[in-house]
Amino acid sequence: MHHFARRTAGFIALIAAAGFVVAGCGDDKDKDSSAASITNPVTLNPLSTSVAATHTGEATPHGAAEETKLPTQGGEPVTVSGDIYEKYVASGGPTGPLGAPLEAEADGPDDGEFQDFVGGTIYKPKDGEPHIVWGEIRAAWKADGGANGNLGHPISDEKNIPGGKQSDFSGGTITWVDGNITVTPK
Repeated sequence: MHHFARRTAGFIALIAAAGFVVAGCGDDKDKDSSAASITNPVTLNPLSTSVAATHTGEATPHGAAEETKLPTQGGEPVTVSGDIYEKYVASGGPTGPLGAPLEAEADGPDDGEFQDFVGGTIYKPKDGEPHIVWGEIRAAWKADGGANGNLGHPISDEKNIPGGKQSDFSGGTITWVDGNITVTPK
């Protein structure tokens, strides 16, 4: 039932995102016509149809060019961009396990970036790849202070281990085995 609710919420967010794109495609003569903006279809699920997402050719504050605006659960559009955007799309976008964004991208410690979504957090260190933290491991990581805590930022995506899951962080490891969380600092 939990997966049904998550998929339903993702589907609703997807419909709302499509509505924002359609609403923004009108002929508005007040807008700056020099802004590079195209509509690009993004396939979110091989079994579903394509949904248009608005992409801009302008660089984001962190130098990335790929971005899209998606509604939060409250309906306010939020930008997902750069490496976080790419990781988000690779994990399934709004219909995937991360679901809708909760808030805009924010700066993390040591010049990292992160963005919270309904189903998890994507964290990108300054000189590294973005990684997803979710579920009970995310709850334990946040309880420790998230990237500002003793465990620091994630250095791996969640991986399968015998009996459960594990995520590695710059300052330690969190494992979830048989429903039990273990935090192991370095």
